[in-house]
Amino acid sequence: MYREIIRSTPLWKKGDVYAPRFDCVLIAKPNFELEDGMRGMSIARVLRFFSFYFEGVTYPCALIHWFATYGDTPDPDNGMWIVEPEYDGNGYRSVSVIHVDTIIRAAHLLPIFDSSPIERSVHYTKTLDAFRAFYVNKYADYHAYEIAF
Repeated sequence: MYREIIRSTPLWKKGDVYAPRFDCVLIAKPNFELEDGMRGMSIARVLRFFSFYFEGVTYPCALIHWFATYGDTPDPDNGMWIVEPEYDGNGYRSVSVIHVDTIIRAAHLLPIFDSSPIERSVHYTKTLDAFRAFYVNKYADYHAYEIAF
């Protein structure tokens, strides 16, 4: 893979639907070279891409919402890791600014359904806000399968 588009758009048009689109990404942890697969990565949702200029250097950055890994191993039934939105001590979503060079690739999250029915009012554009936990889909494509184990 040479190129991949990761979107962070407050207003995205898909057919007749106008809604925000904030893609999820795999981010290299500081110990990325020492850890295998998901143990060396984190999951986040990109809210904004921006850059700033300081002392002659331009720094490309991303504002992100973090997801925390649930457990130390993938789910035994399907082999996918489980993540859930991460919150700070005040109950707000954990937000950070990162350098874009720490982004490895896009990530595909699948909601984890429980036994209760989903309300009809939940729109597919609100999936990442409507569910409490997600599978990191390593079966999305060949590259995801190779690195998200």
